[in-house]
Amino acid sequence: MRTSVFTSFLATGFLTLTQAGPIVTRAEIETCLVGAGVPIDAKNSADWRRDVAPFNTRLPYTPVAIAVPRNIEQIRNAVLCGKKLGIKVSAKSGGHSYASFGFGGEDGHLIVQLDRMNEVTYDADTDVATVQAGTRLGHLASVLYRNYGRAVSHGTCPGVGISGHFAHGGFGFSSHTHGLAQDFVVGATVVLADGSIVEASETQNPDLFWAIRGAGSNFGIIAKWRLRTFEAPNTLTFFSVDLKWTRTTAVAGLEAVERYARDDMPREINFRVSDYARGQIGIEGLYYGTDAQMREAIAPLLSEAAPQANITRSETVTWIEAVTHYGLIPDVDVSEPSPQENFYAKSLTLNSLSGDTARAFVDYHFTNSSKLPFTRAVWFQLDMHGGYHSAISSKSNSSTAYPHRDKLYIIQFYDRQLFGSFPRDGMNFLDGWVDAVVKTLPGGSAGVKGAVAQKGNEEAKEWGMYVNYADASLDRDTAEKLYYGGNLARLRKLKARYDPTDLFYYPQGIRPVA
Repeated sequence: MRTSVFTSFLATGFLTLTQAGPIVTRAEIETCLVGAGVPIDAKNSADWRRDVAPFNTRLPYTPVAIAVPRNIEQIRNAVLCGKKLGIKVSAKSGGHSYASFGFGGEDGHLIVQLDRMNEVTYDADTDVATVQAGTRLGHLASVLYRNYGRAVSHGTCPGVGISGHFAHGGFGFSSHTHGLAQDFVVGATVVLADGSIVEASETQNPDLFWAIRGAGSNFGIIAKWRLRTFEAPNTLTFFSVDLKWTRTTAVAGLEAVERYARDDMPREINFRVSDYARGQIGIEGLYYGTDAQMREAIAPLLSEAAPQANITRSETVTWIEAVTHYGLIPDVDVSEPSPQENFYAKSLTLNSLSGDTARAFVDYHFTNSSKLPFTRAVWFQLDMHGGYHSAISSKSNSSTAYPHRDKLYIIQFYDRQLFGSFPRDGMNFLDGWVDAVVKTLPGGSAGVKGAVAQKGNEEAKEWGMYVNYADASLDRDTAEKLYYGGNLARLRKLKARYDPTDLFYYPQGIRPVA
């Protein structure tokens, strides 16, 4: 993280960006923005308080100013003000970053708050939707379904902004069937660090188009997305299963899940193994088809992984009803930020969770999760990501900047403090869990940071981490290697071309290396 001495700004209106950097007043920044026709949030106004509130309250940061553009030209002018005054610029779409990277991951950035730009239009001749950068996933799904009967693949949280989601992968309960959210991107309008406005597609700036699908926050502010759509299905079945696993049976159960997910899992089924109650492991999923078809598809898995299991709930619904079910709110057409939480999260992308690795995962969970106070909501989600029939794995790791297509799983680890402050030593629990798993992997005996240091710039062949579940504890070098794997060298060179001064810096951003 860059050295910052920001506290004097709060009291005096002056900001020192770095110990060696320029000193500017808030008035200078606001004068530049207002003079360029860029709307701003007045300090301490209701809009300021709304826009400065982080999703993760454990990581609050104070920006030097908040620009609130309504069009692409205003985004451009905000970028030019940041460039002129030497202020780092951070785009904030939905504000759902686990590490508060929409604020820059530190104090003192110029925030470009995009969520007032949320228009969704559709061209019936091409089946392409044009979507402004501040649109949230629930609004996108609602407008496409309600007005046009269309859909795209994306995640489940309705308050998540599309830009961070699409720009770094975009996994959800449609991904095994249809692919990642980024796989639906056919073009984008991008504001670069020099203020130029460019188009990115397979035929226009193809290197930039490659980079923004997996590492987009590093290269500019994406003002507009063009998305391929599919006809929204009206017959889907969501389901949940109580696996009834114990510490004794869970390893064999995970190994059976792995055989199914790797070789036999039909493309129509999307599911995860999860535990939200410290030892009550189950399955939740979505099947593209009827209840009877779902039961037939999942029967081979349950017969081997959990003969004692039972399907506790299933219901056949429309596309938007499935989105609403997993969105966990009655109306997913939202324009406001997600409710705040106080938490720490980590992730792993893995080729396998079997043998010693599965044993380490299970033993740590059953030994330690129950010891935490019940002011902590601890859970994991083991998502079926790859496999022989997965739409994600039908493309290579180098087809876009997203480097995990060969991985069978994405695991999200989440530890939320329900009341009061997050414990000073609270990160130790998840750090220990992830290290316990990594230490069983080739080259992982030193844990996450030691293993990455040993790998140098090589791709982590067996494992990595998913940037949309950002782990704020990682240093920049470790984060780059785990998030971007074998695509990192190319991404660093492109960063040097498109943002050589690191205007769009954040603590885990890609370094510009010519």
